[in-house]
Amino acid sequence: MPTTERRPILLDFEKPLAELEARIKQIRELAEDNDVDVSIQICQLESRANQLRHEIFSNLTPAQRLQVARHPRRPSTLDYIQAISDEWIELHGDRRSGKDDPALVGGLARLNGRPVVMLGHQKGRDTRDNVVRNFGMASPGGYRKALRLMQHANRFNMPIFTFIDTPGAWAGLEAEEMGQGEAIAYNLREMFALDVPIICTVIGEGGSGGALGISVGDRLLMFEHAVYTVASPEACAAILWKDASRSAEAAEALKITAHDLKTLGILDQLLPEPVGGAHADPLRATEILRNALMQAMQELLQLTPPERRQQRYQKFRQIGVFAETLTEEED
Repeated sequence: MPTTERRPILLDFEKPLAELEARIKQIRELAEDNDVDVSIQICQLESRANQLRHEIFSNLTPAQRLQVARHPRRPSTLDYIQAISDEWIELHGDRRSGKDDPALVGGLARLNGRPVVMLGHQKGRDTRDNVVRNFGMASPGGYRKALRLMQHANRFNMPIFTFIDTPGAWAGLEAEEMGQGEAIAYNLREMFALDVPIICTVIGEGGSGGALGISVGDRLLMFEHAVYTVASPEACAAILWKDASRSAEAAEALKITAHDLKTLGILDQLLPEPVGGAHADPLRATEILRNALMQAMQELLQLTPPERRQQRYQKFRQIGVFAETLTEEED
């Protein structure tokens, strides 16, 4: 059966690189058609393309990193779970509403032979799939399903892995009627009390309380080009300046990148991505993630449940440290 090659989805800042790669391809095809040896020139151009790729992705602005985090072909929660686990069984339903929320998936898995629970937000691959998945915006039932799975993990002494990738919780009228705020707040409280290791990873876009609802853990990992923010830059700009077009300015001020959060002490481990982003080399990104999760799990398993709970509590108590400055009059 013939296969069709997927056309690349280019971000604005990738266009110079795409033009250079297109030029390399054109020269190679012309050389083959005319039986001309241009291997040296091709090698030089490919070296320049690699250099340009490194330059572009090592100097991204917060707004550009947000574009990478939202890339349609960036690996999703299910992509990572199926790739890193030895065995995976998805479980459904919150046992309360009689429904299942496809925007938040979870189930039982084996990681290096050990039974674990994995769950996370799930975005779609295209418009139709995104509508089904509600663009990764979970409903109250999704957060209640997540808590049900985490309590199951706690009951049977299984480490918990969560994967964050959402613009925020679903803000629809029905979600509010079903208790969206209560569902997220309840998760926050209950996750602090769980005995088993909890390892949370921001794999793409971590937005608002929708992200935080499955982010209370012993370790917070984050991919290099992922973002984690109290509100989307577009929403922030619209609230502060009544102008969503100033989202790039808001992204800079919000400190949403992994590097910013590592500096602020919120992030425990920054995971490097393949040059070009996780979507450029999903297998390599999966390998990086799996190794980091294995290491974090082994470290946390050395602690007793009370030690894990206490460290988890102290971790969040230390977030948000500030300093007061006195005015001349007060001094």
